[in-house]
Amino acid sequence: MPTPPKPNDEPTPKKDVQQLHRDPWFIWLLPIVFLFYYSLSHLDRSEVKVIPYSEFIQALGQDQIKSVDIRGLTLKGSYQGGGQSSRFSTQLPDFIGDDFLKHLEKRAVEIRVQPNQNPVWVQLLAGFIPWLIIIALFVLFSRSLQSRMGGGVLNFSKSKARRFEKTEGGPTYDDVAGLEGAKRDLSDIIDYMKDPQRFQALGAQIPKGVLMMGAPGTGKTLLAKATAAEAGVPFFSITGSEFIELYVGVGASRVRDMFQTARKDAPALIFIDEIDSVGRARGTGLGGGNDEREQTLNQILAEMDGFEPEDVVVVLAATNRPDVLDPALLRPGRFDRKVVLDLPDKAARVSIFKVHTRKTPLAEEVDLQELAAMSVGFSGADIHNLVNEASLRAARDRRAEVTREDFQIARDKVLMGEERPNLLNPNERSRIACHEAGHGLVTYYSEYTDPLQKISIVPRGRALGVTEQRPSEDRHNLDESYLRDRLRIFMGGRCAEKLLYNTASSGAADDLKQATKLARQMVVNWGMSSAIGPLGFSEGENHPFLGRELTEPKPYSEALAEKVDAEVQRLLIKAEQEASSLLQQHRSQLDTLIAALLEHESLEKDAIEHCLKSNR
Repeated sequence: MPTPPKPNDEPTPKKDVQQLHRDPWFIWLLPIVFLFYYSLSHLDRSEVKVIPYSEFIQALGQDQIKSVDIRGLTLKGSYQGGGQSSRFSTQLPDFIGDDFLKHLEKRAVEIRVQPNQNPVWVQLLAGFIPWLIIIALFVLFSRSLQSRMGGGVLNFSKSKARRFEKTEGGPTYDDVAGLEGAKRDLSDIIDYMKDPQRFQALGAQIPKGVLMMGAPGTGKTLLAKATAAEAGVPFFSITGSEFIELYVGVGASRVRDMFQTARKDAPALIFIDEIDSVGRARGTGLGGGNDEREQTLNQILAEMDGFEPEDVVVVLAATNRPDVLDPALLRPGRFDRKVVLDLPDKAARVSIFKVHTRKTPLAEEVDLQELAAMSVGFSGADIHNLVNEASLRAARDRRAEVTREDFQIARDKVLMGEERPNLLNPNERSRIACHEAGHGLVTYYSEYTDPLQKISIVPRGRALGVTEQRPSEDRHNLDESYLRDRLRIFMGGRCAEKLLYNTASSGAADDLKQATKLARQMVVNWGMSSAIGPLGFSEGENHPFLGRELTEPKPYSEALAEKVDAEVQRLLIKAEQEASSLLQQHRSQLDTLIAALLEHESLEKDAIEHCLKSNR
């Protein structure tokens, strides 16, 4: 995984020193409070004269001593001499005893005996600790409030965009594999930033914004950083949610500050990740028409519209929900160019595996073509995770190379979770073997489906067993024959259980759910029903604002709804009948496959073919 460029920040110690310079009151606060407390503790005390013990005895003999306070071997008191009263202190000898106290009583001296007292510095420290705790709590609260407010009240409206500079370890286009089309779309921006005069001489203007749309993990953020590195310009990165605060107007102020900073450093790139969090369509009734999010969006629209031709500032934005964005963002003059980042095809996955295994020692048996074939539907982030899991397994076993088996086990773990080998009891294990053998047998004899690759009855994650198919090529369009085979395969496990046990079980719940959903899509969305005809509705699609399916009235009449339900039921019953017929026809092969699964738990493609061909 390429190392991302580090923010252009000062080292931490320097930032601490700067903070102290900005807060000089904090340096003087502690000694001021200490002196204040010390002065209060001595405010009501008159001056005490320290005298020798002999002088004290002389004054006592002349009846000048009025009262004494004895604390250990320290004696303090007051005496009357020369018409004035004063306080004194003296140290008593170690041999003073009861006779001394009786002598004081004879002289009518008021005696107060007090327990030993700690030294003055201990008293001061004990009295100062509560103040110190209060001050520390106040400082911590102030610093916490400042950090939440972006560095203080004065910095509350400052942009939180992080600036990155090009570094030697930063990602470049060589580190971005499988996105050749997207890199070509962004090459114009790179060329313009390197030589803007060449384009301006022909009247060409740089696109003000580029919107990158794609599924999570397809490399949108990585591509944005690589584009900034290739252009060699400052790169400001922020997420859409960082604009929004509780206080109204803060988001818009941060937008203004970010664009102002980028213009000063032009040519520059601004990258707004997850822009859908702040750029959703206005007027949806969610939060009102004047909430903080909409004010922030309005400011983004105004700033992008205010770019002058000489302002070489480009806004890159990323989202996986382009359908919820406000139309004003998508018009020419704002985000002029849309770049779609699809999930990588097989050739792209091979390139991504090459990038992520550059520093990984691989065994000779590892074939990147095979790894790409077994990772259909994986994004770039998924492939990186797969390589990492395989490397962790090899390191855990103290091996110097990552093997083919490591990748296979890592793939199963990524897709389905960790193995749970002791989950099933013997009866459940036999039933799961029957269920998965039914899926496998129907798959093997289906003409238009993806080839059968593996059958396993080892529980993983929430799955009690798995029948894996590996497509021979990437599919972007599904024909009716393929979908009907899929319905039969979904019904294969349930039909096998009914054939051998004469009853069904709850293990087919997910199969039935997926089969019902697929059959309804075939009828309602794709027009694959002769009884309904070529009608297509948006039933089951996500709501563009809330990002989830809403409970809304069906977009067709009740009469047509009854026909739809009947047609979905007909497709599912037909698929179940065809699967049952196929399993009865190949009953001996089903029994052989069940026995092999109970013995070996997992069967790869070659072992499955051997079982089925030996029993024809």
